[in-house]
Amino acid sequence: MLRDHAAIVRFIEQAHGITGRKKLQKMMYIAKKLGYPVNEKYEFHMYGPYSEELTARIEELCTMGFLVEEKEDKGAYTQYAYSTTSESMDFMELSPPLGDAFSTCIGEMKEKSSRFLELVATLFYFDDLEQQAQIDKVHIVKGKLNFSDEEFAEAFKFIEDLKKNNC
Repeated sequence: MLRDHAAIVRFIEQAHGITGRKKLQKMMYIAKKLGYPVNEKYEFHMYGPYSEELTARIEELCTMGFLVEEKEDKGAYTQYAYSTTSESMDFMELSPPLGDAFSTCIGEMKEKSSRFLELVATLFYFDDLEQQAQIDKVHIVKGKLNFSDEEFAEAFKFIEDLKKNNC
């Protein structure tokens, strides 16, 4: 159980912190689909794949002092940022170190917007379907977001690149 917590801490530390709850959820889901040891269960939610277990573990890690959650008022909403603490360095040793390729992939994901990661995570969620069926499914479940053909092409290329880089 603590190994799962440590894997989350290591992931956030490797990303040098993550801003946004949705972004954290999507990055962890994508990492899970790429083979990172994410054992939390995901279900499809309003913003794509979502894990209540991950949310609970993040809260526990903040309570234990291994993560810091900073809240920033953005007017219409509150944005959350997560970073590791000095106490977390020994704790994350319970999780195996990341390879250079996977560390690079975490950095690439972090550079993307939450909207883009939501699309990528949703495509991964439906990865048992053919590409056109995935697109059709996204248009059904994410119709209000009006993803363009260019966004789909970029997302599929991003997925392909992540897989090529042995993430």
